[in-house]
Amino acid sequence: MAKITKTFVDKVQPPATGYEIHWDDFVKGYGLRVSAQGKRVFIVMGRALGKSIQFTLGPYGVLSENAARKKAQKVLQDMREGIDPRHSKRADEAMKVTLQQVCDAYVERPGKLKDSSKAEMKRHVEKVFAAWKDRPIVVITEDDVRKRHREMVEKGLDGKRGAPASANASMVTLRILINFAGRQYRRADGSPLVLRNPVEVLKDHWATLGSRTERYIDRRKIGEVWNALYAARGNPKNRDALAGIDLTIFALLTGCRRDEGATLTWDRINVDDHDPSNCWWHIHDRKRGDPIWLPLSSQAVALLKARRAVVDADIAKGKPTSSFVFASWSKAGHIRDARAPMELISSIVGKHLSLHDLRRSFTNYAMRECLIEKFRTDLLTGHKPAQEDITARNYLDLARLDWLQPEVQKIADWIEQQGAIAASKNVVPLRAAGAA
Repeated sequence: MAKITKTFVDKVQPPATGYEIHWDDFVKGYGLRVSAQGKRVFIVMGRALGKSIQFTLGPYGVLSENAARKKAQKVLQDMREGIDPRHSKRADEAMKVTLQQVCDAYVERPGKLKDSSKAEMKRHVEKVFAAWKDRPIVVITEDDVRKRHREMVEKGLDGKRGAPASANASMVTLRILINFAGRQYRRADGSPLVLRNPVEVLKDHWATLGSRTERYIDRRKIGEVWNALYAARGNPKNRDALAGIDLTIFALLTGCRRDEGATLTWDRINVDDHDPSNCWWHIHDRKRGDPIWLPLSSQAVALLKARRAVVDADIAKGKPTSSFVFASWSKAGHIRDARAPMELISSIVGKHLSLHDLRRSFTNYAMRECLIEKFRTDLLTGHKPAQEDITARNYLDLARLDWLQPEVQKIADWIEQQGAIAASKNVVPLRAAGAA
């Protein structure tokens, strides 16, 4: 026993091996643990709820002896009142957990989420909630939620164009993460970390998106859109801009989901110059169902070959290349969205559309213009067919869809034909010589 003072802490000699504990004469249960390596750590020992507890206050240097003594007295008093300091420490740490930490914990749970879902949630945290991601999740208020949702609805990420769909989707992500935090972390009294999810304030105030079935490119505008995309493709600002345009065209020709196209890699594409039915792209991380191999139209093949030619040229020159088809200089390594070409499309059709709305456009052209039955249209868009029966489920190969190449070709030909019609309408016939 000794009176633990600054002088004592400075002069105490380390043991030859292991560690020694020196207990204070005045504060019962307060001590100094000294290791053979000379490390000095303040500790307390007491009982809480019938259990013997040894708790580390902190190392000398981080804590002065005076600060350690005061902390020891408080912790020991808490123990006498039945408070386990280990629980309090965990609660203190929980109160500091950030939105980014909660997101990381949620998306990295083994086998729980597809890569596309992980990427979407991470994108929301990194982009929409960039100002909040390193703040404790408990400090996000209802007013914060209202304000950020309104900003997204009215101005979007870039502050120029409203993005109501993204506003709603990002808030759903935030609601999921805060609910997760409420289940995983506890306050000192054992109650959930988050007592009321602040996103619930939007229950009666979600942005109105209108009918989803109306969010597609009207057949009377698709030709103009097609021509505008190829005009933009002929004069892109940079490599990323070209990738964004090409991703948009690919989505229009295939009906793919945004992440399915954006994360497509070269090893999941096959091009056969002699057999159109052997030209396909592969989705291994399918949103609904097992992996699937989808046919490509000649227009999509031409687009991919043009992109591949640039990659092959870079390889020949010894330049670094990417495994992604729609590669980007961004941290992700691939295009995540196609904002500029979608703004171009929106200006032509007169309403705000997202990349996902090209999927709706593809479906409408397939069924309404090309008269392709719904069963085949569902397969081409990676949906489980609504009228799938026992024969289709148990006997028909619904993974390798090369037999639907004529259908996807029909849709692409129709889109290209609308482009030709739109171009011809812009040609003003010359008046014959000598005509009045």
